[in-house]
Amino acid sequence: MPRTMSVSDSILIRVAPSVVYERLSDPTAMGGWSLENKGAKIVGERRAAHVGMVFEGRNTRGSFNWTTRCTVTAADPGVRFAFRVHAIGFRRPRLPGAIALWEYRFEAVDGATRVTETWTDNRRAWPDFLADAFDRVATRGHTFAEFQRGNIRTTLERLKSALEQDSAEETGHVEGGPRLG
Repeated sequence: MPRTMSVSDSILIRVAPSVVYERLSDPTAMGGWSLENKGAKIVGERRAAHVGMVFEGRNTRGSFNWTTRCTVTAADPGVRFAFRVHAIGFRRPRLPGAIALWEYRFEAVDGATRVTETWTDNRRAWPDFLADAFDRVATRGHTFAEFQRGNIRTTLERLKSALEQDSAEETGHVEGGPRLG
């Protein structure tokens, strides 16, 4: 059976698309929502997301840690943010290669934002049987598509919780009544 090369999921978040974009387009903040990503370091002086921006992401799964090099491929405020992962390594991303593409789309829906997160496996040169064997070892029995489906759901739920909580605090509409002092 051929492997699944892309998975995605969506969630509605009660904030404007521009707010979601602003938070998700900062790779240094991703560690606050992701199961595996623990943040990133932007390479270069320019901090705002832009096509061509390079960052190195720190990741962990169990006791295994690695770093990836990523390049932003889309930075359309309030609409789309995407990056490709093209190098990997333990402390430094020294091994180049097509690894994955991550994309976030933002759509205004009745005063909220539908956020769609998509992971695409860019390991197209890998034969299916080899990718399947590697994936099952790296994810403790799953394909990367199955594994990423769960990661995406968790990331979206954590993002929703954080952004809606921030929005409630800013407007003074938190559970239990108005914000004091």
